[in-house]
Amino acid sequence: MSKSDKIIKRDMRILSTSMTRDYPYAFKKGRGCYIWDEDNKKYLDFAASIATMNVGYTNPDVVKAIKKQAEKGTHCAFPDFYAELPVRFAETVLGNMPKPLNKGRVFFSNSGTESVEAALKLAKWAKRGKYVIAFDHSFHGRTMGALSMTFSKPVQRAGFAPFLPVKHVPYPYWYRMKMEPEECSQFCLRELEKTMKLLDGECSALFIEPIQGEGGYVVPPKSFMKGARKLCDDYDILMCDDEVQAGCWRTGKFLGIENFSVTPDIVSLAKALGGGLPLGLMIAKPGLMKWPKSAHSNTFGGNLLSCAAGLATLNYIKKKKLGQNAVRVGNYIMKRLNEMKEKYECLGDVRGLGLMIGMEIVQNKKSRKPGKAEREFIMYKSYENRLIMLGAGTSVIRICPALNITRAQADAGLNVLDKVFHMLHHKK
Repeated sequence: MSKSDKIIKRDMRILSTSMTRDYPYAFKKGRGCYIWDEDNKKYLDFAASIATMNVGYTNPDVVKAIKKQAEKGTHCAFPDFYAELPVRFAETVLGNMPKPLNKGRVFFSNSGTESVEAALKLAKWAKRGKYVIAFDHSFHGRTMGALSMTFSKPVQRAGFAPFLPVKHVPYPYWYRMKMEPEECSQFCLRELEKTMKLLDGECSALFIEPIQGEGGYVVPPKSFMKGARKLCDDYDILMCDDEVQAGCWRTGKFLGIENFSVTPDIVSLAKALGGGLPLGLMIAKPGLMKWPKSAHSNTFGGNLLSCAAGLATLNYIKKKKLGQNAVRVGNYIMKRLNEMKEKYECLGDVRGLGLMIGMEIVQNKKSRKPGKAEREFIMYKSYENRLIMLGAGTSVIRICPALNITRAQADAGLNVLDKVFHMLHHKK
């Protein structure tokens, strides 16, 4: 029995059955865009630990910052005591935010779901509306407030009711809705406005992902995002932007929503923000975060190690212009995938911004029926050929590698995919 198999056997005996594992792989170490298992097999990672390792594994600048801070102190209970490092980190993040959010206020959390919970609480405190609106296929986290808005997979909600008052409306997943993009955009905007009218002043916020993550890497038309912003203004509803997966230059912009020339009222960030350590933020426009002391807090928000790693991560991305690299390499990946789409019946749609790219796997292009078995085959055969990827939605495969991936590394992974698509094509 291999070392990985032994660890997996121990894991399966004592760890929660709720966790999702796609491969019999046990992590040993990582460097850049590569990871090794406990048996020293090397893999090219197109998942970046769920879009988290934006600067790659064991990034020297991040490792150095963590070591330096660990010698001074790992934790100081920042919610109860002052410290300079979290302040400097918050200032750095605000410096990357669009106006007027760059003059706003920051709340520290430890994860994406906590950042969303903080946004939900602030929105309800500020507006006092009973309801919030979220979207079909959305994913905002698994704690109860965030889960009330999550609507990605039935298993994520089954058995946990009752939920908070949330109304779900269609997100412009035009490929699955079998509409043209603009037709779908206008349909979804009409449904959104109907819901806002129905709630008639009882709604605090609209929660939206600029690109849906777990729901299938769905990229909406620009008209939809701009229309949703206008409706929030018209009905005096806060627009809460969930950037947990799309943020930190993954799409080429610091915020994914900037690609649509839209500015939200509240932003939730996490995942890549901490360079591999738990770190999240909720940021609100000026004048909004006026809640009183003890209205919301936590223990580990502003953790010193996480802030040191986060600061090094943001500085490294800017220094190396990784946002530009994300666009450059992302466009190249999209080009090659679209070429594969012309060759293979199972590849129904290719979409994305920067290095947040989704491949819709189907049984055939005419029916567009989700290719669940086909996706499983593609992912596992890619794993056997030393390429790691993750699924999303019903039958989507996501490509979200580190932002410092090179074109040569992208080609290596795409060559594996081409080989596996070819295998599936001839298998049928």
